Amino acid sequence: MDRLQICGGKPLKGEVFISGAKNAALPELCAALLTDEPLVLDNCPKLNDVNTMETLLSQMGVGVERNAPHRVTLDGASIAWPLAPYELVKTMRASILTLGPLLARCGRARVSMPGGCAIGLRPIDQHIKALAQMGAEIDLKHGYIAAQSQRLTGADITFNMPTVTGTENVMMAATLAKGVTTLHNAAREPEIVDLANLLTAMGARIQGAGESLIVIEGVERLHGATHRVMPDRIESGTFLAAAAATRGSIILRRTDAKALAPVLEVMRKIGLDIKVSNDDQGDQIALSHRGNYDAFHLVTAPHPGFPTDMQAQMMALAIAADGISTITETIFESRMMHVQELVRLGASIEVDGNTARVTGGTPLSGATVMATDLRASASLVIAALMAEGVTTIDRIYHLDRGYEAMEAKLSALGAEVLRIE
Repeated sequence: MDRLQICGGKPLKGEVFISGAKNAALPELCAALLTDEPLVLDNCPKLNDVNTMETLLSQMGVGVERNAPHRVTLDGASIAWPLAPYELVKTMRASILTLGPLLARCGRARVSMPGGCAIGLRPIDQHIKALAQMGAEIDLKHGYIAAQSQRLTGADITFNMPTVTGTENVMMAATLAKGVTTLHNAAREPEIVDLANLLTAMGARIQGAGESLIVIEGVERLHGATHRVMPDRIESGTFLAAAAATRGSIILRRTDAKALAPVLEVMRKIGLDIKVSNDDQGDQIALSHRGNYDAFHLVTAPHPGFPTDMQAQMMALAIAADGISTITETIFESRMMHVQELVRLGASIEVDGNTARVTGGTPLSGATVMATDLRASASLVIAALMAEGVTTIDRIYHLDRGYEAMEAKLSALGAEVLRIE
């Protein structure tokens, strides 16, 4: 397994180009299952999770071609095998996003149940309940979801809680359903808006994406389209946190400041100088520091609240702040496993239930640590950049799932980072 070796103590300085969003690209790749015409995705990141999804779609019969490093052409003219096997689903929970499109287009699907993951259980019962309301016959046996329907029918669906993948799955299924589907208590994340923009370009009729009420009027068929995947707001936030933690100054290019608003708000409050501008390639965010940072208090929540995917990175930043910060996780029950690894580096963190209490100003020193999940990996990278000496991060395959060429981007900003195979 690859490891990262980081020699800390150097402020990050320079410019970094933000990649396409993993959490937007994955459902948008699945949208190729909804049409027999080619779908082209620009700004599609080169990530392990994206590679896994492309492999899964290929096995189903979708033609997948990388025409350029960040352009993917998908041809779903023939879906020969509407199956998502356990061997692929176990490595990437987003495989569940094939269920709705397969059912809507092919009338049947067999998708492995994803189970739990390192940051806690993420049940799919809301996906299944919603599709059943739309007329699908669903059977759960031998670890698989077997679903079939001659044609889904629009329904009035209320989610028990906002679910991003549930909203995306049902929204895609509803585009080809007969009649109108109304989603109440839908998730509002920017990636859902980006998916809706793609589906609309394919001929879908969707109103309200980005709000808690989404209305989809089903159509007979969807056509091909070309779409640019939105910038990755979590990668953007991660690089901002890393620059702030190392007392650096950077400029993010090709990003989306509006999607990152909850994170920028916290960073401004603690004393960081952030300026936003834009050009024909997207937003630019310039970050610099004006001295010491204030402690902060944040609670993760569904969008437009503070994103859970930035919780670990902000915990690393809290180590550099003055005073005691508190961070409360409300989305996932096991998303603080990075704490023990940060403590190995010298951080002073106490956890009480789902709240971490971080005493800032504690010096960090290099050590060997282990990544437990994608965003935990990013927090360890930030802490390693702050620490005196050399830190080795094991199991960085987690990092490769969601950050494109992170060591190369950090090196370009002046960090001493080495990948050890």
